[in-house]
Amino acid sequence: MDVTLLGTGAPAGLPRPDCPCAACAAAQGEDARAATALLVDGALLLDLTPGAAFAAARAGHSLAGVRQVLLSHPHDGPAVEVPAGLPQPGRVPDGRELALLTGHRVRAVALDAPGTGYAVTGPDGGRLLYVPPGGAPAGLEAPAEPYDLVLADVVGRPDALARLRAVGAAGPTTDVVAVHLDHDVPPGRELARRLAAAGARAVPDGTTLAVGSYEDVPDVPRRTLVLGGARSGKSVEAERRLESFPDVLYVATGGTRAGDTEWAARVGAHRERRPVSWQTAETCDLVPLLKDEGPPLLVDCLSLWLTDAMDAVGAWDDAEWADGGERALRDRVRELTEAVRTTRRTLVAVSNEVGSGIVPATASGRRYRDELGRLNAAFAAECEQVLLVVAGQTLVLRG
Repeated sequence: MDVTLLGTGAPAGLPRPDCPCAACAAAQGEDARAATALLVDGALLLDLTPGAAFAAARAGHSLAGVRQVLLSHPHDGPAVEVPAGLPQPGRVPDGRELALLTGHRVRAVALDAPGTGYAVTGPDGGRLLYVPPGGAPAGLEAPAEPYDLVLADVVGRPDALARLRAVGAAGPTTDVVAVHLDHDVPPGRELARRLAAAGARAVPDGTTLAVGSYEDVPDVPRRTLVLGGARSGKSVEAERRLESFPDVLYVATGGTRAGDTEWAARVGAHRERRPVSWQTAETCDLVPLLKDEGPPLLVDCLSLWLTDAMDAVGAWDDAEWADGGERALRDRVRELTEAVRTTRRTLVAVSNEVGSGIVPATASGRRYRDELGRLNAAFAAECEQVLLVVAGQTLVLRG
């Protein structure tokens, strides 16, 4: 079964008409996208969009063989004209299955938002799932057989992919292709980077995909370190990397700090951003977590872990530091980085980058700055991907 993407953009297209934003300004050439529509084996058209016939022709196809046109979501604006020879578009009621004379079977998938998803099984047994913009499958049950291809709003609804993964409907060899792409993310390398972190990818309009081919499925880095200064966006970047995965364990190393209202507000802001399916552990004992099997870990952050470790070894006192404290801290860091090296869990860790600012005025401040630099370097050496976030922009240092 082959799928030709006549468009991969949001319903309004990309760039949006009359939108002055930077993402729309950069959406040129292959990064310009028409509204999403799929042509399956030349026989089934999912979503009828303006210019579909011309888009098919540009991709080397014709709509003359289309036997069924299905709509997945409400369309704003004037009705789209149905090209001559095409059947009238329709929708399949949730849970119902439609059998085509071409040998394709289409099952309507219920969503948590207006619209209908479509699961298509081809004559060759290939299976794809198409989810409309702004929606996620509802009522999924485990265990599910993984789809060969999932086309969904990965940027706008990463939780849709998390739900599919939670029940096994999206597995390691599932080709996840982002569609309904809007101006939420700058196109080009930044879009590709963000999608790759979710195990997904984007393709230009007109691309034909072979359902069941997974050679282009990106590998998700097992270990990632996200560095950045205060309020740089590093925690947002780290959380974004795992929001399409279910059952993430968020490891908060800062504790609750009873009576500190400003700290409580910070913690509350972080919790509000996290998906409701994530669990939270407040601990600095990271090594056992890294050694255990389990869901992905998000550690925020290593700088607070270091504070706790330096407290434990008496690093703030010069005499204790000289009398075994420094050696004890080195042992703790070595134990942590060795656990990172051998962990089988997906790991995203956050740390502050403080070495580029003003030299601290106190000896203890300089000691902390130096030790955090050493910790970051040792931790980064064990990670497949290392990122630096500056002013909300992510720079790839490794991977």
